[in-house]
Amino acid sequence: MLKSKSFLCIDFGATTVKVAEFEPNETGSLRLKNYTLKSMGQAGFAEGDREAVVLQTLKEVLAEGVRGPFEADVINVCAPGFQVFSKFVKLPATDPGKVSQIIQYEAQQNVPFPLEEVVWDYQILGSTPTGELEVLLVAIKNEVVESLFRIGEQAGLEMHLVDVSSAALCNAYRFNYGDAEGCVMLLDIGARSSNLLFFEQGRVYSRSINIGANSITQDFANEVKMKWEEAEKLKIEEGFVSLGGAYEEPSNPHQALISKIARQVMTRLHIQMNQTIQFYRGQQGGSAPTKLYLAGGASLLPYTAQFFAEKLNVPVDYFNPFRNIQIDPEINLEEMAKVAHQFGEVVGLGIRNLAQCPVELNLMPASHLKQQQFNAKRLYFIGSVLCVLITLLAFGWFFGWMANRKQTELVEIQKSIEPLEKNSMVLQQANQELGAAKNLSQQYVDLVSARPRWAELLTGIQGILVAASTNHGIKTTAGDGDGAGNPNEVIAAVWIEKMDVSSGGGGPAPASPGTGMLVGDDGAPVPGGAIPAAPAPAPMAPMAPMAPMTPNMNMLGGEQPVAAAGPKEIGFINLTFKALNLKRYSPSANREFVEALQTNFQSATNLFLREGTTLTNRIDEVELTNHTFGFSVTLQLKDVIRF
Repeated sequence: MLKSKSFLCIDFGATTVKVAEFEPNETGSLRLKNYTLKSMGQAGFAEGDREAVVLQTLKEVLAEGVRGPFEADVINVCAPGFQVFSKFVKLPATDPGKVSQIIQYEAQQNVPFPLEEVVWDYQILGSTPTGELEVLLVAIKNEVVESLFRIGEQAGLEMHLVDVSSAALCNAYRFNYGDAEGCVMLLDIGARSSNLLFFEQGRVYSRSINIGANSITQDFANEVKMKWEEAEKLKIEEGFVSLGGAYEEPSNPHQALISKIARQVMTRLHIQMNQTIQFYRGQQGGSAPTKLYLAGGASLLPYTAQFFAEKLNVPVDYFNPFRNIQIDPEINLEEMAKVAHQFGEVVGLGIRNLAQCPVELNLMPASHLKQQQFNAKRLYFIGSVLCVLITLLAFGWFFGWMANRKQTELVEIQKSIEPLEKNSMVLQQANQELGAAKNLSQQYVDLVSARPRWAELLTGIQGILVAASTNHGIKTTAGDGDGAGNPNEVIAAVWIEKMDVSSGGGGPAPASPGTGMLVGDDGAPVPGGAIPAAPAPAPMAPMAPMAPMTPNMNMLGGEQPVAAAGPKEIGFINLTFKALNLKRYSPSANREFVEALQTNFQSATNLFLREGTTLTNRIDEVELTNHTFGFSVTLQLKDVIRF
C-alpha cells in the first residue's frame, strides 16, 4: 500500500470522467487534495471512438483541477459499469483446497465470453447459515483493460489498480457509514446503467440495472427532433421528475415533456428495483429495506428523492462519500457539495490504498501484475547496484587526488578572472541605469501624448452644461406659462463650483476649487469666479475658451512635478455643482434637473463610462426662498489619463 505520497483515483464513466487526488493524513485516513469532473457528451457512448475521447478528456481534466493541475502520476482506475460483467454465485460447502477450482468452473459457466478473452476476479463475501459460500464474480474484456492502460500511459500515468464500480461503491459506503441497523440500499444512477447495492449485517449484494439517465435524454431528443447535446443541456437546466397525480404541468412544453419522460424512466428503474428486492429477500435471505441512499449524476434531477420515497415508502437521503474524508482547506466546500455524491467510486478507489477493504478486486492483466511485482523488488536491485558503486568509489579516490592538483591550478586562473568580473558588474549596472532612463523617457512621451485629452474633456463637459439649460424636460405650470394656459420651457442655470480628480471612485486626488463655469438662461457659458448667491436669469456673455490642461498641471492650472515613481492615473472627475433653485416650478424640479444632467453625462459614452457616472451625494434640500442648491456628480473616464 502507498503511504508517503499522493495518488490519483479516476472513474471512467459512460459520459463523465471523474478524478480526485488523495494522500494519507496523520490520522490514518485520507485527505482530498484536488478533484474535478468533466463530461464527454454523447461521444463517450461511441465504442469505436471512446478511447480517443476519454484520452483527450483525461488530459484536459488533469490540467484543470479545482486547485490547478494534478500533481500525482500513480492512478487507481474504475472501469465503467456497462463494460463490466458481475454476478453473485453460491458455492456448496466443500474442501477449502478445491474452492479455486470450483470458482474457475463457475466462471466458465457464467461469464458470457471465453475466459481467455477476459480478465476476471472473484471475492468470497461470506457464507450462508447453511454453509454455502457467497462469491462475487466479475469480468471485463481484455481489450477494455488494454485500452485503459493505453490511456494511462499516453497521459503519463502509472496504473496500479483496476476496480469495478459496484465494489468501489461498497467500500466507500462501508468506510463512511459502517454497518447500519436493518437493510440499507444504495442506488447509483449513471448515464447508461445503475448499480443497486444492499447492505445488511456485514453482508453485501449488488446488481447492475441497464437503465440510466441517458434514456431520458435520448427519448426527449427523439420526441422533439433535437440534437442529443441540446437535449442533455435542457434536461440538466430545466428537467425534473414529475410527481404525477394532480400536479399542474409546467407552462414550458419542453420542461413538461422532460418531466414526463423522466418519470417514465424512473418508473422502469423502480420496477427493476422491486424485482431485485424480491430476489434479494427470497433467494438471498435478506430483509425488507429500511432506507435508500441516492448517488450518481442522474440523482441530481429535482424530485428524484421524493419519487423513490413515495414508491418505496422508505426514507431517502443522498450518499456522502466524503463523510470520513479530510478535505483540504483550500477546497471550496459549497462547490464540492454540489457534486460530492457522484464521487462514490472515486473514494472507494482511494480507500484501497489505505487499508484492507471489504471487497478487494483487481482486474489488471497478469502481465501487468508481474510488472508491478518487479517494481516492488526494485529496491533489491538498487542495493546491488550500490555495492558496485562502492567498488567504483575506490577508484574514484585516485581520481580525487588528481582533481586536487587541478583545483590548485584553477585557483590561479580564477585570480586572473576577478578583474574581468568586476568590469562585468559595472557594465551590468550601466545597462540597468540605461534601461531606467529609457523607461522614464517613455513615460514623458506618454504624458505629452495625453495632453489633448484635457481639452476634449473640458469641452465635452462645457457642451453638456450648455445643453442642460434646456435639455431637462421641466415645464412650467399652466399659470406660469404664456398667459393662455400653455406651459413654457424652463431655462435652467448650472455652474461648476469645485472639480477634483481621483484614480478610483472612492476619493479625489489633491485639488482645489476650480474656476466656476456658469450656464445662463440662454444656454451660453459664463466665466467663473465668485458665484453670486442669487444669480440673475438674464443672458450672460459667452465664456472664454478654457485652455487644455497639461499632464503636470493640477485642476487650478498650477504646475506640479511628475512623481519619480512614475505617472499616476486619473480615472474619475468629481464635480460639485451649484444651480438655480427650480422649486418654484415644482417641488421635484431640482431632482428632475439633476437626474436629467446625470443622464446627459451618461449619454456621452465617447468620454465617460455609464456605470461609473453617478450622482455622488444627495441633492441639497433647500427652501423655495433659496436662490441656489448644490449637488455632486462623479464622472468615470472612458480612457484613463496619466499625469
